Amino acid sequence: MTNLKEGDNAPEFTGLNQDEKEIKLSDFKGKKVILYFYPKDNTPGCTAESCNLNENYDKLTKKGFEVIGVSPDKISSHQKFIAKYNLAFNLVADTEKEILEAYGAWGEKKLYGKTYMGVLRTTFIISEEGIIEKVFPKVKTKDHTNQILSEMGLL
Repeated sequence: MTNLKEGDNAPEFTGLNQDEKEIKLSDFKGKKVILYFYPKDNTPGCTAESCNLNENYDKLTKKGFEVIGVSPDKISSHQKFIAKYNLAFNLVADTEKEILEAYGAWGEKKLYGKTYMGVLRTTFIISEEGIIEKVFPKVKTKDHTNQILSEMGLL
């Protein structure tokens, strides 16, 4: 679980997106950022979450948000995922898990009594100035946009 909380400075990061273009958090200064961490492209929960944000992308951008997804998948996986679901936003390939670790979204998980390391599905809302405004450690994958807008008082 992340140690980052509301009011903290969001850790700066640099990563490669689906187009092998370097993107940094600071590239989005002046915009609110929805930074969401998810385990794996093309899995049911991750697809539901990404598609929900994508279906509401116009609504989110009109409210000043930029959406960035991060997972440990490779660029080639992100390219296929974006093509399959026509996603309109950046997906960052964090194969070394540096961004995941900086945000506390990489940690111990349990499944069927087994413990293993994996992505802790988490979303951060980052202000125009780079401050964490909201942390969502429990994501409603099928209704994430409304969860975000409701918690931010924007519904």
